[in-house]
Amino acid sequence: VQLQASGGGLVQVGGSVRLSCAASGRTFSGSVMNWFRQAPGKEREFVAMISWSGDIIDYADSVKDRFTISRDNAKNTVYLQMNSLKPEDTAVYYCRARKSGRSSFDYWGQGTLVTVSS
Repeated sequence: VQLQASGGGLVQVGGSVRLSCAASGRTFSGSVMNWFRQAPGKEREFVAMISWSGDIIDYADSVKDRFTISRDNAKNTVYLQMNSLKPEDTAVYYCRARKSGRSSFDYWGQGTLVTVSS
């Protein structure tokens, strides 16, 4: 089982970047997908989540109205569109696939670094 995050890099303040997280190795049917981030010297924090059907979406207050999470279940991929980036968005971004109850699982990707320069 693997979650491969990609799309990070260096971007200027006010710029945009889109992260992708591709899942492979098993079926992710019914999973909730999340993005978390960890800035240098800080704890990992929640960024966004999306339910399997996409009808439930939530964001951290710090990214609301700037970030958009989406998923393509046919491709087993979740995206995070990040706009109006700020220096405080600099962090390693991790995706997470989680399912509760029957056939539960909880997987994390390896992370992709986003650096916002001023």
